[in-house]
Amino acid sequence: MMKAKINREGCISCGLCAETCPEVFRMADDGLAEVHVGEVPKDCESGAVDAQENCPVSVIEVF
Repeated sequence: MMKAKINREGCISCGLCAETCPEVFRMADDGLAEVHVGEVPKDCESGAVDAQENCPVSVIEVF
């Protein structure tokens, strides 16, 4: 199973990850993105990787 992590200190609140893979990422109450699952569901792995690859500030890590 894959996991995802966001360096929230570098997040610019663009929302792209939450748009790309809402099953894994969401915008938190403080306006920054967060991971809201313990493990990335198998059918969402490619979406999580897309979010990582398209993050404009490269703060997402999917591993």
